[in-house]
Amino acid sequence: MKKIVCVLISAVFSLCVSISVLAQGDAAAGQAKATLCASCHGQDGNSALAMNPKLAGQNAGYLSKQLRDFKSGARPSPTMSAMVASLSDTDIADISAWYASQEITIGAAQNEGIELAQTIYRAGIKDLAVAACSACHSPTGQGNAQAGFAAIGGQHAEYTLLQLKAFRSGERANDASGMMRTITERLTDPELEALSNYLSGLN
Repeated sequence: MKKIVCVLISAVFSLCVSISVLAQGDAAAGQAKATLCASCHGQDGNSALAMNPKLAGQNAGYLSKQLRDFKSGARPSPTMSAMVASLSDTDIADISAWYASQEITIGAAQNEGIELAQTIYRAGIKDLAVAACSACHSPTGQGNAQAGFAAIGGQHAEYTLLQLKAFRSGERANDASGMMRTITERLTDPELEALSNYLSGLN
């Protein structure tokens, strides 16, 4: 557990430093620049397709980092890399500000696995040194904007599960200090599925 705590502290510090230097974007300008994004993520950032993430209400700093990671290749995605290739830092900040200003629509989680997921989310798994998800993502799933931790409450369960498995396999590796990879490699498929379902209705 001490190792996980140290990793969390290190990750929070590094994220706070990096995010503090980011310029705040112009949401109004971002709305116009996000026109192409709407076909996959919805006009207001609430995507209709479960495999495409909802961007509405996401922390601007987190969104900016993901867009920069797509552009640099730190987060591989042929589709997203092509979409962001021509974006400037100002464009990225503006688009992120626009989606952050929108309100996410919260779905309804299925009852199956709720108690298991709630326990992991709120308390973690001590015997496996798995920290509580709420420590970084907040009890309501709104994340931590200052530290750059994602808002995950209300996200499509299918998309969340895909990302958790990508972290576990190492396919996605743009998490600070390998924190998400460390946690997910200790969780089973049923636990990841339960968490993804639980988060879809969390607010």
